[in-house]
Amino acid sequence: MKNAVILKNVSKSFRKERVLKNITHSFEQGKIHGIMGFNGSGKTVMFKCICGLLRPDEGNIYVQGRQIGKETDFPESVGMIIESPGFLPHLSGYANLKRLADIRRRIGPEEIRESMRQTGLDPFSKKKAGKYSLGMRERLGIAQAIMEKPRLLVLDEPFNGLDKRGAGDVCDLLSDFRERGTTILIAAHNMMEIEYLCDTVFEMDAGVLTQVR
Repeated sequence: MKNAVILKNVSKSFRKERVLKNITHSFEQGKIHGIMGFNGSGKTVMFKCICGLLRPDEGNIYVQGRQIGKETDFPESVGMIIESPGFLPHLSGYANLKRLADIRRRIGPEEIRESMRQTGLDPFSKKKAGKYSLGMRERLGIAQAIMEKPRLLVLDEPFNGLDKRGAGDVCDLLSDFRERGTTILIAAHNMMEIEYLCDTVFEMDAGVLTQVR
């Protein structure tokens, strides 16, 4: 099976603090890979490096066969939630996604509406994003990540603010994407979702990535 993401000796520091420590690992295509770890363990920094939002100080990262920062600045087909999704508070959920979709013009209105329905949101609601609950904002963030049907999903704490039913819905949705061959990287605190959903499980501690299952 082909590897969708490859990290080779990746390290990253901020001032004197070494946040990622010589990470070497490959993430297999078409599987869901879960990363457990407390805040500050390095999960988010690793995800930002994979997505091209940060450059590692040392090492190389390959996504879908291309080296990030050398052959391409960003992965060609990636959907992400990293930290809190930022939406324009005065626009509806659909209007926010439409503005994002217009940047690359890969999808139209129906694909945007489909992604909102898949995450349990009403695409025709006039409710402004600024009035959304935490759970609704998280659902909108997931809709944003999946709407272009990317080959790689990178999701940092996608279950934040979701109740038990909402978390179950997201697990089902991500399982469907895995069946289509999408590679999914998830960072989460909740061991229950990670154990239920993921094909491989890792622990991140003080910048060191260790496979535990």
